[in-house]
Amino acid sequence: MRPVEVHGVTVIWIGTRKGAFKLVSDDRRTWRLDGPFFLGNLVYHLVRGANGTLLMATRAGHLGPALFRSTDGGGAWVEVAKPPRFAEGEALKRAVDHVFWLTAAGDGRWYAGTSPKGLFVSDDDGLSWAGVAGFNDHPRYLEWTGGAQDQTPDGAKLHSIQVDPRDPRKLLLGLSGGGVFASDDGGADWRPMNDGCFTEYGHDPHCIQQHPGDPDRLWLQSHYGIYRMDRASGETWVRVGDHMPKEVGDIGFPIVIDPRDADRAWVFPMDGTSVWPRTSPEAKPAVYGTRDAGATWQRLDGGLPPAQAWWTVKRQAMCADGGAPLGLYLGTTSGEVWASADEGESFACVARHLPHIYSVTAG
Repeated sequence: MRPVEVHGVTVIWIGTRKGAFKLVSDDRRTWRLDGPFFLGNLVYHLVRGANGTLLMATRAGHLGPALFRSTDGGGAWVEVAKPPRFAEGEALKRAVDHVFWLTAAGDGRWYAGTSPKGLFVSDDDGLSWAGVAGFNDHPRYLEWTGGAQDQTPDGAKLHSIQVDPRDPRKLLLGLSGGGVFASDDGGADWRPMNDGCFTEYGHDPHCIQQHPGDPDRLWLQSHYGIYRMDRASGETWVRVGDHMPKEVGDIGFPIVIDPRDADRAWVFPMDGTSVWPRTSPEAKPAVYGTRDAGATWQRLDGGLPPAQAWWTVKRQAMCADGGAPLGLYLGTTSGEVWASADEGESFACVARHLPHIYSVTAG
């Protein structure tokens, strides 16, 4: 086990089916659980921006969707008065069921992805939101998104919004049942970016990650496996999940990258056979990591249950903390949070008996 270098307080935010929670540690060995916040609300995503602002996407039963904002580390929350909404009177008659994904883009800019599929932007640090008309009103919107028939178990999703750190006009996003799409002009126009993934559009990306130090390196965990793209050599996805063990497969929801090494990534496989149980293969959960851009994968299950663990990890429910060594965190559908302070070599359960976990983020 690698020695842990302490870099101050580590905070992990947890979104669940019944509220939000916070894990805090001074040494990444012992943890304090705070919360719940907004008990009873389904919390899809909770993200901290570079300036410290926290945004939380919720849905509260018949009260519907809401965005909450905190500027004091989660001590006080204020509901956003002008949240993401489709334009009134539009021909498609869409209404936001929930905000599913949040991305902090820097300089007070945020993006949100919704269900049904919509892209929204805020330029005032999350206080007010406007639709990105270049996507929401694109002439091929229905063709790309599948229309009303495109439904994941709890609604269609726009997710994995990525902003190129070299040029904020270059955007990427994922559509459940639609594919990966790119814009080079700040969202005014869009194009499919799915070469190598079976179809021009219509496949199901689960999570996209763009490397902050090498933005041409993209990682994709999808309904069909694990892919990598190196845009400096062309916009074609290459399936690197073929190198995973055949008995495990390469289907899953999250993918996490090392911010200091573009060749390193971690995934959490699930059983994608027959009726899609979406649980750990053979109920033996494990993280798989690569150090060589997907050429080989290592099973990392130290400390995880050896058997009879029938859970999975959703696309926002696995993250890294940026420490050295890198800390990895995952939240399960059975309400546990597992942490590794040594880049996945060993895990410990640091929270139990929480509600079904939707998201786990560091910040």
